[in-house]
Formats: sequence, structure tokens, C-alpha cells
Amino acid sequence: MNRKILVGLILIFFGYMVVALPSCKDPEHDKHAEAGKYTCPMHPQIVNNGPGSCPICGMDLVPVNSAGGKNELSLSDSQIQMANIRTVKISSSSFSTSKVLNGRLIVNPERTALVSSRYSGRVEKLYVRETGGRVNKGQALFQVYSEELQTLQQDYLLQLKQVAAFPDEKIYSSMREAAKNKLRLFGVSDTQIRSLEQSAKTSPLLTVFSNASGTVTELNITEGQYVAEGSQVLKLENFDQLWLEMDVYPNEIAGLSIGTKVKASINGMNENEQTVQIDFISPQLDPSTQILKVRAPIHNPGNLQAGMQATVFLPVSEISDAMSLPLDAVVRDEKGAHVWVKTSKNTFSPKMVKTGAESSDQIIILSGLEDVKEVVISGAYLLSSEFILKKGTDPMAGHDMSKM
Repeated sequence: MNRKILVGLILIFFGYMVVALPSCKDPEHDKHAEAGKYTCPMHPQIVNNGPGSCPICGMDLVPVNSAGGKNELSLSDSQIQMANIRTVKISSSSFSTSKVLNGRLIVNPERTALVSSRYSGRVEKLYVRETGGRVNKGQALFQVYSEELQTLQQDYLLQLKQVAAFPDEKIYSSMREAAKNKLRLFGVSDTQIRSLEQSAKTSPLLTVFSNASGTVTELNITEGQYVAEGSQVLKLENFDQLWLEMDVYPNEIAGLSIGTKVKASINGMNENEQTVQIDFISPQLDPSTQILKVRAPIHNPGNLQAGMQATVFLPVSEISDAMSLPLDAVVRDEKGAHVWVKTSKNTFSPKMVKTGAESSDQIIILSGLEDVKEVVISGAYLLSSEFILKKGTDPMAGHDMSKM
């Protein structure tokens, strides 16, 4: 009995489906599909008012997608936001092209300070003990013991006594100044000389102070070591300003002169991009590399170091009135180049263009946008992919590049 009831219920269900499914079809949808335009997925130039087959490939024609016309693409607000679709109004502006040069940062030797011993003696105390440390102008570097220095001090005190004893004799005044200048030549400061005058006591010990600020890159003495007159004690480098050295081939030198401004970007540190001015062009070509060295001073904000590599953009030409777009706005393939233009709200259409010169981030549009007001500058490649997905064809199918 239960089995008969189950079979009956199954028959009733299938009967309902046979009757109900045809009635679920939307007559308005069929009417719209038959009344709308139909096109071939592979040949969008084939358009009929009704269903049929493509005369080229024989495929069944499909209704034109409601997401825009046959060569348009409509997106929702959320799709535009997710795809980062951004547009810009068409306008003319100045455009410049540039060549890319290799460069590197090197130490500026004009800001190098060498500290040498002005007399022979023994290093009694060393205040700077390692390289890499920062030294400020006027900072104590080391203390030296020198009998020669003590002799000079005694001579100066003697001349002071002579001047005091014979104030009207000019010869003693001249001898006093000569003794004072000799102390200065040996590195004794005016403050130390005044202290000597007040105390009237000589000392074989003298503290040597730095005459420049910088970083210690060489240290050639130790405590207890004897130094000779003229020997180099330490070396200071000022890294606040470095040199940007560039490699230039002979055919590029025509566009360079003293004072030419170039844009430099330190590799891996694009936030430190600077515009620098060339102040030196080597007069001699390196015979082994066929390269000229060109140099420009560059400011160091604090995180640049000698040895870093740089990319330098040498200006080649400049056009004052040109229609240019960002490189990402132009989609290029074997058929040519095209951009996406905004035809109405949230609706975009591909437009073939003829391009000209380009820089590192901009490209000139020679023709194709004469009647266009707004162009997509971000998300162009995503629009092309979406078009192919929805329309089943290339956005530039049927366009003739030879007519540009």
C-alpha cells in the first residue's frame, strides 16, 4: 500500500514539472531577445536584427550583451571602485623625453679634511679612538708632547718682556708678533696664546682641535706613538654633500653642458629623487670603456652613502604643447595601441590611437582622440580583459590601424 502511494506522488511531481516549467519562461525575455540585436562572438562586425548564423564562421549569433553597446562596456559603481578605474580630462601640456644614464654616488674630495701634525712629538692622549665617529669643528682630537713647542712658547714670553721693558722700540714689537705668528703656524690657537700670556708658564703639552666637521674615515695614530712633522694623523669626510658621477657615451655629450639639470633617482630609494646640476664634464674619454665621466653635486638628506647606484634621466627634447597620457593608459598589442574613453556614466569604449615619443612615465598621443573629452588612465588593461570576457572578442577587432 505504501509503495503505491509513493509511486503516485512521484507521478504527480513529474506531471507538475512538465506543466509548470513552460509557464515559468519569461515571454518578455524571449520577445526582447528576438527583437534585439544579435552578433557573432568572433566577428563583432556582423550584426543582425534577429537570431541566425555568422556568414564568416558559421557560429550561432548571440544577443548583444546588455553591458553596453557592441563596442562598449558598462560597469557598476562597485566594479569601477574595485578595478580602480580613474579617468582624466583631455588637455595639452608640456612634454619632455629623456635618456637613462647609469650613475653612482662617490665622496666629494672637496669636503675632505686632513689633520696633520705640525711638529714632531709624542701622542700623550687620544680623544678620538675609532673610525666612523662624528667630529665637530673645534672638538679636541689629541694631546701631543713637543719640546720644540715649549721652546717657541719661551721665545714668545721673552718677546713680551722685551716689549714691556722697551715699549717705544718698534723692533721688539715686531719680534713679538713674529713669535706669536710662529705659534699660530704650529697650530696654537689665539685662546691658547692668551692663556700663555696670562699664566706666563710654558708647557710641552698641546691639545690639537679639529678645524672641520666630518666623519673619521682614517686614524693613523695611537697613544704613546711618536709623530713626525707633516705626518697625517687622521682624515675627515663630510658626507652632507656627495658627488653623483654619471657615465656618458660620446654621442650623448652633445646634449650636455655645464649647468645642465638632470633628474637622479637612487636605486631602491625613489623617495630621494633629486634634480641636480652638472658642474664638471671630463675632457678625456676613457679609451677602454669609451665613456666620459660627468659629475654633479647631490645633497645628502642623511641616508645616502658613497657607492650607491643611481638612475639619471638626461633631458633630450621638450614639446611645449602636446597631448600626453600616462603609459598605463595605453594598451598595446600586435594590432596597435588603444585607450579606453568614457562615453557616458560608468560606460567605456576602446579607441585606437597613434602614439609618438614617450618618457619614463608619459607617452604622446598623435591622433585618435580629437573628439574625446575623458580618458581612462588607470585600469585600462582590466577593462580590456573584462571586455573580452563579456563580449567574447578583442576590443580592437575590426579596427584598421593603417587609417590612423
